[in-house]
Amino acid sequence: MPEEIIRSLTVDGLRYGYRLLPRDRAVGGAPVTEPVLVIGGALQGMFGWPQMDDHLGPVADVVTADLPGMGTADPLPPGPGAPVLRAAVTGIIDDLGASRINLFGFSYGAAIAFGCAQHDPGRIARLVLGGVPTHVGEDRRTYWRRATQALDGGDAESFATLAADGLMCLDPERHVHRRELARRYVRRSFLHALAHSPHAADSLRRALGDRPDFSGGLSGVPALVFAGEHDTVTSPELQREFAGTIEGSRFLTLPESDHWVVLERSEEVAALVTRFFTDQPLDPGEARLPRQARAGRSAPAEPAPAPFRPPGPPAPR
Repeated sequence: MPEEIIRSLTVDGLRYGYRLLPRDRAVGGAPVTEPVLVIGGALQGMFGWPQMDDHLGPVADVVTADLPGMGTADPLPPGPGAPVLRAAVTGIIDDLGASRINLFGFSYGAAIAFGCAQHDPGRIARLVLGGVPTHVGEDRRTYWRRATQALDGGDAESFATLAADGLMCLDPERHVHRRELARRYVRRSFLHALAHSPHAADSLRRALGDRPDFSGGLSGVPALVFAGEHDTVTSPELQREFAGTIEGSRFLTLPESDHWVVLERSEEVAALVTRFFTDQPLDPGEARLPRQARAGRSAPAEPAPAPFRPPGPPAPR
C-alpha cells in the first residue's frame, strides 16, 4: 500500500487541504480511471473513508479533503459558501495536475459536487451523488432546530442525540442494517468534533441549516444517484426525481439502509462507486433516466427500480 500524501492549499485566504492516496502500483498496469475525489458530509473529512481506499486504491488515485468549514480547514466566512467550496475543489484538481477527475459527493457533499459539475463539467469525468438532500421535510428540520437550540444552550449531549436522530430512520417497522451501530457512530462523531474543532459548532449549524440548490439540471457528465431505501432526510422517490434532471443519469436504491447508507452499507457503496467509475455494469435494478427534465418539472414516470444488490455474499448482520 503506497503512503498517503497530505497537501495544504488556500482559497480566498482560507487554509484547507487534501489527502492523496496514490494508486497501488503493485497491482500492475496503468491507472484504470481518473483520480477519485470523495466529498462527504460536514463531519466526514479526509480521514473518514477507509472503505473507499480499499476498493478504489487498486484502480485510481484516491483523494479526500478537508474543504473550508470541514475538519482542520479554516471556517467558512459568513454568507454563501458554495462559490468558495467550488473554487476549493478546482484548486485540488489543479494541484493534482489532472485534466479531469471522478467526483463522489455524499449528503452535504452532494451539493458541493453537483455544483462543481454544473459550473465546470469539463473537469468532471464521472459523477456519483448519494443521500442527496434535495427536499428536506419539516419533521427533519424540527429535529435540527431543537438540536441547534440545545447546542446554543451548551448541551452538547442533547445536540448530538437530536442531530443524529434527525438524520436516521428510527421506525422499528423498517429494517435498517447496522442502525444502532451507525447511530452511535454519528452521535460520537458529533461529540468528538465539538470537543476537538474550534469551529465545529458553526460548521454543523451551517450544514444542518443550509438549503442547498439542486436546480438547473446537468448534461455532459455521466452520473449515478443512489439512496438508502429508508432515507428520511429526502425520500428515494424525490432523489430519483432529482436524478431525472441529469441527462442520461442512472438511479438506484440500496436495501435496508437510510440516509447513512455509507455507514450501514459501506462495502456495498464502495463497490458500487468503484464499478461506476471504472465503467463496469452495475445491476439490472438500476433505472436509466435518458432525458433531462425541463426546469421545474420531474422526469417522466418510470417503474421504481429494485434495490441494488451487489454481486457476492451479503454483508454480515
